[in-house]
Amino acid sequence: MNEKEIAELRRRLKPEKNAITHIVGCFVNDHGEIVSQFDQPLALMPQQETEELLSILRRTLSGALNKNLLDISFETQQVVKSEEHELLMRLRDSSLQDAEAVQTFFSRVTTSLHLETAYMILLAQDTYDVPYRGKDDLPLEDASDIVYTYLLCSICPVKTTKPALSYYIAENKFYNRTIDWVLSPPAIGFLFPAFTDRCADLYHALYYTKNTSENYEDLVDALFHRPLPMPADTQKETFDTLLQESLGEDCSFELVQAIHETVSAQVEAHKEAKIPEPLVLQKEDVRELLTECGATEKHVEAFCEKYEEAFGEETGLCAQNVIDTKQFQLATPNVSIKVNPARSDLIQTRILDGARYLLVRIEEGVEVNGIPVQITKDPASEEEAPF
Repeated sequence: MNEKEIAELRRRLKPEKNAITHIVGCFVNDHGEIVSQFDQPLALMPQQETEELLSILRRTLSGALNKNLLDISFETQQVVKSEEHELLMRLRDSSLQDAEAVQTFFSRVTTSLHLETAYMILLAQDTYDVPYRGKDDLPLEDASDIVYTYLLCSICPVKTTKPALSYYIAENKFYNRTIDWVLSPPAIGFLFPAFTDRCADLYHALYYTKNTSENYEDLVDALFHRPLPMPADTQKETFDTLLQESLGEDCSFELVQAIHETVSAQVEAHKEAKIPEPLVLQKEDVRELLTECGATEKHVEAFCEKYEEAFGEETGLCAQNVIDTKQFQLATPNVSIKVNPARSDLIQTRILDGARYLLVRIEEGVEVNGIPVQITKDPASEEEAPF
């Protein structure tokens, strides 16, 4: 799936657009035990509650591809005959009316997922008459020959509120507000089948994780029996470690700065080209990147060898998982500097009298603890600064 297809489904999850008739779910306590189950018709809910419930489901389709939203690819044999795929199909095709399938699904989740808090499992099924898109990419609502029926699952932590003194205007009295259970945004979820090329794709599912450092592999194995890529945060940590180990003492500020600027420029060009899929760097792309940024052939070969060991020769990395294009930060044990990624050229390094310095060129708008200040003198000479 790409960003356009995900956005199309997100827009659908509104009260006036979707065909969801009911939400099936259960409440699981912090010991992993199912306390209660429900089957809630949306038609019987007030509009505000319906909108909030759909908003929670919609968040399961939020975040960045290859970071929060991960592709799960089934093997052909799984689609033909496997317990995990058959269960998902039963849930979808029965409109969540197959009680045995629902119970089996709940059981697989609760036995494989261990959160620090209680949580709620929400299941919804929707049927979408996919409108045809013309050459101008605009939908033609009256022209549709594809029906996409899908299952959407959200697993949401449930937290308790703290007791507090509240004032009730209608009674003109104070009361202690009792402890209540509050549904948090989803931590995990999935869409099945995928909406690839705006059609049902039974060979893929879209998995969501809010925490980019945790994929909940036990849950994924129980529901899909397929491996997931390394968590996005771990990908970045591993990439940074490989870079440091491969370059050694030659891991200079200028080289790392060049890598950041080059990848950021590639990501921006990718967006300007309006390519809906995220930019992915293969091993050969990284080899070319390091060479272009000034790494020696020896260091490049060392990095590529370590890359294969850590990620696999055929594994590509989402560019925005290994380079934070929204941030350029320098840190020492005592100083931390954040720079606009587009202006990393304002930072340079200097060695003066044997001491190492970071040189920051100042243009305008200098503040110290939020207070605008002026820099008009050179402290070393007490003379007026030349700017």
